[in-house]
Amino acid sequence: MKNKTQPRFPSLLAHLLFALGAAPFVLGNAQASGTEPPSNRSQEIKVPANEKPSTEKQEFVRNEMVKTFNETQTLLTNKQYPEAQEKIKILNAFDKKTNYEQFQINRLIAIVASATNNIDELANVFDAMIKSGYLSKAEVLRFTEGAAGSYFNEKRYDKSKEWTKRYLALDADNAQMQNLLARIFYLQEDFPGTIAEVNRQIQADDAANRVPSYDKLHLLISSYLKQKDMVGYVSVLERMVTHYPKKEFWADLIYRLPNKPGFSDRLRIDYYRLLLATDTLEEGAQFAEFADLALLAGLPTEAKKVVDAGYAANMLGTGKDAAKHKILRDKVNKQAADDLKSLDAGEASAKAAKNGIGLVNTGYNFVINGQVERGIALMEQGIARGGLKSVDEAKLHLGMAYLQGGNRAKATEIFKSLQGTDGSADIGRYWLLVRKE
Repeated sequence: MKNKTQPRFPSLLAHLLFALGAAPFVLGNAQASGTEPPSNRSQEIKVPANEKPSTEKQEFVRNEMVKTFNETQTLLTNKQYPEAQEKIKILNAFDKKTNYEQFQINRLIAIVASATNNIDELANVFDAMIKSGYLSKAEVLRFTEGAAGSYFNEKRYDKSKEWTKRYLALDADNAQMQNLLARIFYLQEDFPGTIAEVNRQIQADDAANRVPSYDKLHLLISSYLKQKDMVGYVSVLERMVTHYPKKEFWADLIYRLPNKPGFSDRLRIDYYRLLLATDTLEEGAQFAEFADLALLAGLPTEAKKVVDAGYAANMLGTGKDAAKHKILRDKVNKQAADDLKSLDAGEASAKAAKNGIGLVNTGYNFVINGQVERGIALMEQGIARGGLKSVDEAKLHLGMAYLQGGNRAKATEIFKSLQGTDGSADIGRYWLLVRKE
């Protein structure tokens, strides 16, 4: 299963530019009384409303710096970045800058670094701004996300991972950043790390009763493949068909069944039943074999349904074997009609037998013919009587009968009781994953 093309992390530059420099630096009164401050007094720089410092105290920059600040802002607005950098050098050259003055200078540096794609400088200045204490938590998160995303887009995954983990230390439940971290592990070919991270996220999804995202499951399934961990791979396939039941996932899952160690040939008909239910029978030969197996099991009505489905899918009745298909169709139609007339006689014969084999088989035949409750009663009598070739196989068919009758709870109880390694437990579990719209 191929991994999809790796997407870029959504750009945050526009948001960062707005947050860092949308409003010009302007003079404001430093005193609540409204009186003019003395000429040798520092004056306030008003901070844009969305960038208010987290501290309550007022902060000021010196009068002699304000003109250069505003000139720099104008240059940035006009995207004159080299000229803005020269102005920033002038601001940085002032002696004894306060923490607040440096914070405001860093805002300007961040805009230039973003616009010129200087990721290292951007990250360094973000780090300084975060440590300054003048940013709210929301702003810290936004800038941390910006650094993580910028490094990711530059394929500098170690740095991106560092900033992503910083973000998640503050907001552990952010799905976008969780997904970013998992993708970083994968792109670094740290597949055990990817598996551990995605499984941790899926556990959280399960606890919150959330459906894991398709991309998350796809990343996990690809990681298991890279590790050649087929047990893990199949476990995710089961998740895939539960939440995203595409035909290719069902086919990949079910076609593995006959190759599992211990799989019993007696269950080949049940293997085909799953393929038919999930619309993953792929060729006419499979429909024909399925119908033959149903006839051998004494279930001509099921054989008829299979042949009819094969014709409806244009997999039977066409090609070089069309004549053979017609012979098969005539055969199943006749046997199904005859079987319907002899159902009652079959029940009497099964009840007279010493073991429960006939009761189970006859009961399932009633189920296939639409008499579900009557069939289930016979099947339960047969299982109780004993003498069966495989109790798990009989219980598997009983669970399928309950599913057909709409009693999913009882079917679940029966399927979960299957413990054998002959494939019956797997088939029962897969039936619980099949969803009919």
